[in-house]
Amino acid sequence: MKEVKKPPPVDVGRRLLTWGHQHARPFPWRVNRDPYVVWVSETMLQQTQIQTVIPYLQRWLERFPTVEALARASLDEVLKVWEGLGYYARARHLHQAAQIILRDHGGRIPADREALLALPGIGPYTAGAILSLAYGKDEPILDGNARRVLSRVFGVEGDPRRATVERQLWELARAILIPGQARDINEALMDLGREVCTPRAPQCTVCPLAEICVAHATGREEVLPVRSPRRPIPHYTVTAGVIWNAEGRILLAQRPADVMLGGLWEFPGGKVEPGESLAGCLERELREELGIQVEVGPAVGVIRHAYSHFRITLHAFHCRIVAGEPVPLGVATFHWVEPAEIARYPLSRADTKIVDLLAQTGWVNPFGVRRDGDTTY
Repeated sequence: MKEVKKPPPVDVGRRLLTWGHQHARPFPWRVNRDPYVVWVSETMLQQTQIQTVIPYLQRWLERFPTVEALARASLDEVLKVWEGLGYYARARHLHQAAQIILRDHGGRIPADREALLALPGIGPYTAGAILSLAYGKDEPILDGNARRVLSRVFGVEGDPRRATVERQLWELARAILIPGQARDINEALMDLGREVCTPRAPQCTVCPLAEICVAHATGREEVLPVRSPRRPIPHYTVTAGVIWNAEGRILLAQRPADVMLGGLWEFPGGKVEPGESLAGCLERELREELGIQVEVGPAVGVIRHAYSHFRITLHAFHCRIVAGEPVPLGVATFHWVEPAEIARYPLSRADTKIVDLLAQTGWVNPFGVRRDGDTTY
């Protein structure tokens, strides 16, 4: 491979600035530079595409227009508005941080890097985005798009997820900034990575950095950034119980705050262990989580769902309690809910699919419903 001189960082910044002025997109968080709007939008944009985020952001700002409104809302309200967007820790962190901002900063999002980094859910990228995009400070950003552009333009070897490589990229992200122009350069850097310097088949013929790009000069556009081999994505078989009582209500359990999907409500159940039957798994999980013994009845259906790091096949069953009263042993709490009320609760995508299956069958309780003191059990 031939040796190619790396470009001066300031040249990269100037070219990005010129290109950005010509191709800037009027996203909502650019029309409204309010730090709160920038903070929420940048949090939503983590791991989520822009076209998905825009309607969620609009609904969020209608429901929680200010830091104070968010801080004073219940977690259930917050998670319900976030429902379907995934990576729910982001919503919990926004809620927690808003309460801290209201308590310790008078409801104003800090304009200080260290104060921002002390808030839940705010790391170097989000802090840099708030400071540069909302407050106009000369702070760098480094998201996935920026990592890709900088790795290619400067010929950075190594996986960007490694600490040493990430530090190098942060240094480059700061080096390309021109005083007073960080906002526009940062936005152009992210836009270029999203629209032109894409992971596959980058459009080098229209890229403003092609003439000075090390990867382009050496034919390594699709080699950089270096990607470590991906680990196989695990698959789990899980069960869930639609537990009916004699009055036709269904038991929903709330997940503990410190676990995946924390704070969301669900049809309780869990992962099948080796050698365990589906019914045996569900009986064990409900005994461990709620202290109840159940009869596992007819199947509701089978749901296949993918999360970021694993996939599941979920088997849902109708159930009824045959011994014991529910106690929140492995869950935060539980509610007996009328079928029509379930829509008020924030659920994971997999659990909303169970709701869809139940709705298709008319919410039929296979065990019967008590009427006028009698029961069909």
